[in-house]
Amino acid sequence: MLNRVTNLTMTAAAQRTLQAQQSKLAQLQEKATTLDKISRPSDDPAATAQALDTRARLAANAQYGRNIDDGASWLNAADSALSQATNVMNRILDLTVQAGNGALNQAGKDAIAVELEGLNKDLLSTANSKHLGRNIFAGSSDAATAFSPAIPADPSIPGDTGTPPVFNGVTGGSVERRISADRTVRVDADGAAIFGSGSGSVFDAVTKTIESLRKGEDATVNLTNLQASFKNIVSGRAEIGTRQVQLERAGNVNTELEATLDAQKMGIEKADLGSVIMDLKLQETNYQVALAATARVLQPTLMDFLR
Repeated sequence: MLNRVTNLTMTAAAQRTLQAQQSKLAQLQEKATTLDKISRPSDDPAATAQALDTRARLAANAQYGRNIDDGASWLNAADSALSQATNVMNRILDLTVQAGNGALNQAGKDAIAVELEGLNKDLLSTANSKHLGRNIFAGSSDAATAFSPAIPADPSIPGDTGTPPVFNGVTGGSVERRISADRTVRVDADGAAIFGSGSGSVFDAVTKTIESLRKGEDATVNLTNLQASFKNIVSGRAEIGTRQVQLERAGNVNTELEATLDAQKMGIEKADLGSVIMDLKLQETNYQVALAATARVLQPTLMDFLR
C-alpha cells in the first residue's frame, strides 16, 4: 500500500533537513572561531573524559614542579651552610696542627685559642642556619634553633666544664618534598649526624682543644676527634649533593612530561584550523545546495498565494 505524500509532508521534511544543515553549519562556524573541539561534554563524552584526565595530570605535574623548585632551594641553602662549615673546619684543623709546634710559647697558644673560640661560634651559627624561617639542620622540629647555645663552665662549681651545644631537632624527623606520584626526596640535613650533639659534638671537640691550649697542654690529642667531625661534615655535604642531582634529574623529567601532557591536551581539545575551514566551506556548499534543491522541488502553488 502506497502512502500519500502531500505538499505539507514534503515541506516539513525539507524544513527539518535545512534546519539540520544550518545547525551543523553553525557548529562549524563556532569551532572555526574558538578552535575548540569540545564546546560542551555532550559533543564528545569520551574526549571530555580524556581532557579532564589530562588536565588533572597537568595540575599534579605543575605541583611536583613547584615541590622540586622548593626542594632545590632548601638543598642549596644546606649546601651553602655546609660549605661554610667546611671552610671553618679546615681553619680549625690548620690551627690545631699549628698549635702542636713545640716551639710555640704560651702567648701563641692563647692567641690560637682566641681564634678557635671565634671559629667555634661561627660553626654553631652555621649549624643554626635557617631557610624561609625553618632550621635547615633540625628536621621537622619547630625549635627556635637547631642547637642550643653552649653553657660556659661555672668557676664557682669545682670540676664544672660547662655544657656544649645540644641538638634540639627531631632525630629522623626529616623534611621531604614529593617530586612524583611515587617518589619523595629529603630536603633538609641531619644536624645530629653532621655536627653531633653534646659531648660528642664537633663543638665539644673544639672546646676541648681550646682548653688544652690554655692549659699549655698538647692540643693535637684532640686532632683525631676534629678530623672525625670534619669527615662527618664532608659526608653530609656529599649526601646533599646527591639529592641535588636527584632533584635536577626529576626537574628535567617533569619539564619533559609537562610538554608531553600539554601537547596531548591540545590534541584532544583544539582543532586544526585548516581542517576546520575546509569542513566549514564544504558545509556551506552543502547548505547552499540543499537550499537550491528545496527551492526547485517545492514550487509555490495557487493555495500559497491565496493564504
